[in-house]
Amino acid sequence: MSRALPKYNKRRVALVGGAAAVALSGAVIAGSALAGTPDQSNGANDARTLAASPVTITCPDVASQLPAIPASAKAEVHRNLALLQTQIQEADKRLVDTVGQGGPNFVNNAILGPLKDKRVATVNRIATAIGRTAARPAGLDALAPCTLNAGGTTGTSTGGGTATGAASAAPSTAATQQQPTGGTGTGGSAVGTITCPDVASQLPAVPASAQAEVDRNLTLLQTQISEADNRLRTTVGQGGPDFVNNAILGPLTDKRKSAIDRIAIAIGRASAKPAGLDSLAACTLTQ
Repeated sequence: MSRALPKYNKRRVALVGGAAAVALSGAVIAGSALAGTPDQSNGANDARTLAASPVTITCPDVASQLPAIPASAKAEVHRNLALLQTQIQEADKRLVDTVGQGGPNFVNNAILGPLKDKRVATVNRIATAIGRTAARPAGLDALAPCTLNAGGTTGTSTGGGTATGAASAAPSTAATQQQPTGGTGTGGSAVGTITCPDVASQLPAVPASAQAEVDRNLTLLQTQISEADNRLRTTVGQGGPDFVNNAILGPLTDKRKSAIDRIAIAIGRASAKPAGLDSLAACTLTQ
């Protein structure tokens, strides 16, 4: 025959049972929250992961789209082409320095947007300078927007082109020009190295009056190599056996001849014009 519990014992059992139920239900609720509620840091982590991916700022090349530049406009045009290069380098540096910052639209709003605005103004100054003594080139505004591509870094470009992941500054003296660049394909497959003869080391003493123009064109030679190197990487597997020669090395040689001729002419205005520099125009592909 069971004995009835005293009233105070019943009260104690009820309290203990209620506390256990509360504790159990609390654990279940907490466990459900941990299992079913998304981590609030996921969005930030995703943005940080996206920003940390290797990327390339790619801008259309302006210099190659210009008509013949009148002699009276060359200085101003070259200054603004150099400024386009500086703008790309500054944007590229900001891209590197702000990895992990902002939301999904940070790069567009804080880097690519301002870069486009600067390029529009600079491109318009180029068109205006040419238009003072010749037909004003139309449609250059279409070259202002740049894009962000995932998957690696490319070389700097004067007047357009692409920016380096390391944001290296454009060389300012002849002694630092024309370093050969190389390229590798995706997945670790080698696509070769574009090697060009060094022009700066083959120049005679550069007159002070020609130094600025010589430096601009030496920088342009470096830019041309960087652009060709980028094209080499981004066109892996395209075309036939002569694709690289016809689509990359050939155009690169032509551009280098023009830049080298401008260097020789600039020096020749104040001293003896250097001869034989055209032999430095051709570049090779080394596997």
